Amino acid sequence: MRIHPRYTQGGAVAVLGGATILTLMILVFIIFFILEKGLPVINLNFLTSNPEDMGRAGGIFPTLIGTILLPLLAIIIATPLGIFTSVYLSEYTKETKVTKVIRFGTDCLAGIPSIIFGLFGYIFFVITLGFGWSIISGGLTLAVMILPTIIRTSEEAIKSVPKSYREVSFSLGATSWQTVKKVILPNALPGIVTGIMLSVGRSIGETAAVIFTAGSSLRIPSSVFDSTRTMAVHFYILAREGISAENAYGTAATLIIAVLIVNLSAYWLMNRFIAKRS
Repeated sequence: MRIHPRYTQGGAVAVLGGATILTLMILVFIIFFILEKGLPVINLNFLTSNPEDMGRAGGIFPTLIGTILLPLLAIIIATPLGIFTSVYLSEYTKETKVTKVIRFGTDCLAGIPSIIFGLFGYIFFVITLGFGWSIISGGLTLAVMILPTIIRTSEEAIKSVPKSYREVSFSLGATSWQTVKKVILPNALPGIVTGIMLSVGRSIGETAAVIFTAGSSLRIPSSVFDSTRTMAVHFYILAREGISAENAYGTAATLIIAVLIVNLSAYWLMNRFIAKRS
């Protein structure tokens, strides 16, 4: 019996809409649960004071510093490498077996568990290069970890730029690099920024790779060769060892608020850029 297209369309809309609503409900529940338990703990003293008694008392100021420095260093290293790689793959090479192997390797690298990156960073950056547990070791490890995400999202954003834009640029006498710089990258910027922000979110919430490479010192770092502890690691240690559930929820709530602020700021800047260009 053939089902009328109107009913199949209605069923598809109901299933897709239900999946969307369920996803939003799970997200809202998680955020509400953490904020409900963590917001009462957050105050100025909690954010600006140092931890005491292994985190049972005091605040999270050193972990705030570590949470800013590690992802910032990773993004500074990974962003130009990722964008240049994606530009080369999409604009300066033809589709060959070599490029397919590179893309396959990039996809495989993106699927590697973070603890493997942590083990690699520990062996290579901490021990072999002698950086020790430090911000530079953690930042380099996170850069390697987020590099595949930036490459693939940037490449897809570049590919989404209409081919006619390139043809018009070349017809006016522009070189390949001028076309990339003046035409392709500006139009692909929203997609590139989205990939970068996804990478920032992953870096901020990372624990395994950071513990193995950046350590977990509760002191305020004075250089990139000092050990540090991020909020994600601090929350993990407080919760796993049962040190302080109250401070653990406060740290988790601060972390969620920080990620939301970063994402909302990125979307606001991206929409403002798009509005100016249009």
